[in-house]
Amino acid sequence: MNAFAALADETRREIVKLVAKKGELTATTICKNFRMSPPAISQHLKVLQEAKVLQMRKDAQRRIYSLNDSGMDEMENWLLDVKNLWNQRLDRLEKYALRVKKERSHDRK
Repeated sequence: MNAFAALADETRREIVKLVAKKGELTATTICKNFRMSPPAISQHLKVLQEAKVLQMRKDAQRRIYSLNDSGMDEMENWLLDVKNLWNQRLDRLEKYALRVKKERSHDRK
């Protein structure tokens, strides 16, 4: 599953917000912030980890989650690419509109 598909789920988005805000969190701490069973949260964490949105490290019996910089960078780069494409299209539209406006004002003279 890619990161955007993983983040289509509201609970997973909330988990990512929580981890982004608080930094590293244990699975237990994450679970305490939701009205879901620990296995349900664990499944969400697994999806986020597989999508490279979160990373997990083990510390004895604890599983500690944090944002995965490479996964977040990948999403950010994709969004920037799309934004740049739209900016290019809008720039072309603006040039066209200015040309049409100039032609119409020239025709009126």
